[in-house]
Amino acid sequence: MNKMEFYQLIARRGALRLELKGLYKRGRTSYSICKEVYGIKGGRLKVLAQLNQMIEDFHKQQEEGNKNP
Repeated sequence: MNKMEFYQLIARRGALRLELKGLYKRGRTSYSICKEVYGIKGGRLKVLAQLNQMIEDFHKQQEEGNKNP
């Protein structure tokens, strides 16, 4: 995952958080987009948890890359 994809992931996670609070946008929901793009299955909370895990994994990869020059 490159940095651009990572920032998209963060934006989609933020939009999904807003949907969980009741705010929706026009068109497709962030929930449906995340499920399609990342191949995630489950309800809204499970999808959010998996997105959070993906972000944590990316941070761990970045830390490992910085340790090994």
